[in-house]
Amino acid sequence: MSLSNDIKLVSIHGGHSRQFCMHAENTLEEVVRAYIEKGFSWVGITEHMPPPRDEFIYPDESAAGLGTADLVNRFADYIRTGRALQKKYADRIRLFVGMETETCTGARESIPELKARFRPDYLVGSLHHVNDIPFDLGPESYAHAARSEGGLDQLYCRYFDEQYEMLELHAPDVVGHFDIIRMFDPDYRRRFENGDIRQRVRRNLETIRDLGAILDFNVRPLLKGQSEPYVTASILKTALSLGIPAVPGDDSHGVDSVGVNVQNGIEILAGLGFNTDWVEPIGKNNTAAGAAS
Repeated sequence: MSLSNDIKLVSIHGGHSRQFCMHAENTLEEVVRAYIEKGFSWVGITEHMPPPRDEFIYPDESAAGLGTADLVNRFADYIRTGRALQKKYADRIRLFVGMETETCTGARESIPELKARFRPDYLVGSLHHVNDIPFDLGPESYAHAARSEGGLDQLYCRYFDEQYEMLELHAPDVVGHFDIIRMFDPDYRRRFENGDIRQRVRRNLETIRDLGAILDFNVRPLLKGQSEPYVTASILKTALSLGIPAVPGDDSHGVDSVGVNVQNGIEILAGLGFNTDWVEPIGKNNTAAGAAS
């Protein structure tokens, strides 16, 4: 019998939908129903915050003619829809309505404003930019970000420095895909042995521990053909030694990716000795409804 058969299915970072994210699919309700059908006990839906400025609108959003004001209104609709789904499916699944951060110019000021206005259940602290350059749009954007810093080692250092600033400023409840900066780097395992990078990783993990935050053990890379989730094994073992909880996140972007590879993530975490009585992402503003199934 599999070690994880008796462990609850959860996702601490998931639930993106085409309704509120241009590069996802389906409606949010369809995504939530897919989690229910697959037997998930609880799920955090974690839509991206609206950008603080028009210059940070993603290409697909720009192509759709969306401006910053439109994306703020869309985020408001996301919160309303998430709250309605919490109530509608309260007897079948426990839902948390979260907000995933950006770390570009203006985000420092807009994140507290968005939290105060929309009162998400929890905050996922993520980075998708370094030096205001989005690095996760593809190999070309990744290479551009690296060139802007003078190379990949410097890009990693800058990423973890900006992550540290985010942790200190916003004290997120969950840290999203901690090492996503490795996304298009086939040599990332060796790079994490660089002393300057390793020191920054340790500093950030110790900060996460001190904040009492949770690591998103993000299994989406497996869906894209990578060999391991975010967080990579060496960093994950350090997190375990520091007593930092890790919880699976599928980072789903539609019904087809709901729950994919979560079982694999559970096996990894359980095998390493992480606590699989999963910590829920309850932030300071939590008002989540529903009971775990």
